[in-house]
Amino acid sequence: MAIQPIRLFGDPVLRTPAEPVVDFDKELRRLVKDLTDTMMDAPGAGLAAPQIGVGLRVFTYYVDEQLGHVINPDLDLGDELDEEGEEGCLSFPGLSFPTPRAIRAVAKGFNMHGEPVTIEGTDIMARCFQHETDHLDGVLFIDRMDVKQRKIAMKAIREAEWSGLSAPVVKISPHATQGRAL
Repeated sequence: MAIQPIRLFGDPVLRTPAEPVVDFDKELRRLVKDLTDTMMDAPGAGLAAPQIGVGLRVFTYYVDEQLGHVINPDLDLGDELDEEGEEGCLSFPGLSFPTPRAIRAVAKGFNMHGEPVTIEGTDIMARCFQHETDHLDGVLFIDRMDVKQRKIAMKAIREAEWSGLSAPVVKISPHATQGRAL
């Protein structure tokens, strides 16, 4: 297992849009394994590469006993919204808040071997796809909240025991990043 430290809110990598994957190689397969191992250990429903400091468009998910990953995702969202669904994030440990999301989402992208994948999800799976794809765009779930809910969330973040901790020690990534920021 290659469990990696999860970056917390405040780390600039979480606000940096990730680059598309161009090489479907051994390093990418290692990244998918590291993401999966880290997500399962946390445990979480999803984890995006920027959350472990890798600026590539890759995320893993584990929802309703379905484990998988999507590389270079593109989402098609349904029109119906779930305004009250609770959402948390491994980069905001112990916190969850109502966050509006589409009830249905279709994720299109590739698997680690470069083969096209299309996965349809509703409810929690759809929420996961949207949440993780947002991470790849440098968007956090608190950005999706209305002003009142975001104020409540920011107060809880400031009061969290992990808030204000120094940034993790950054080591050289074992994943090829082609010179991209980590």
